[in-house]
Amino acid sequence: MDRPAQDPDDDAVAKGRALSSPVRLRILRLCLHQSRTNKEIAGLLGLNPASSLHHVRTLVRSGFLVAEERRKGKRGAVEVPYIASRKSWNTPVDNVAPILIETFLQETRGLPPEDIEVWRVGVKFNAARREEMLGRLRAVVEEYIRLPADDDGEATSLMIAHHRDPTAD
Repeated sequence: MDRPAQDPDDDAVAKGRALSSPVRLRILRLCLHQSRTNKEIAGLLGLNPASSLHHVRTLVRSGFLVAEERRKGKRGAVEVPYIASRKSWNTPVDNVAPILIETFLQETRGLPPEDIEVWRVGVKFNAARREEMLGRLRAVVEEYIRLPADDDGEATSLMIAHHRDPTAD
């Protein structure tokens, strides 16, 4: 029996919902360069494994995490490692700014100040120049995310936020 085709709008809503959780975004980051089991993910995030598994399954259903081949764990139990599919980068999410900021805060909370490099600058541009600047920044970031990971590299994250300054003219 054929299954009815899924409505593309429903799929977009499900993907947006999957990416609307700081916990799920953190799971994707943990699984970006290294596959991890649910138990490992739960331990790294300080979550109950059942809660972690709910988030992992949501990410798998939406195609953002991929289950790799089952393997035997240290104690003989079967475990499933998961790796990020990298499909989240170009997936639109409504009102994502607060989610990304909260994720950033969660990921950086407790890090020593020397482990966080922050730049903050104010500029005053017309719409065309502002769009040019943002386009060039995105192009640079996209150029680097297309590169393969360095075997001797250290996993790091970058967050770029742009906002209107409500106190300046």
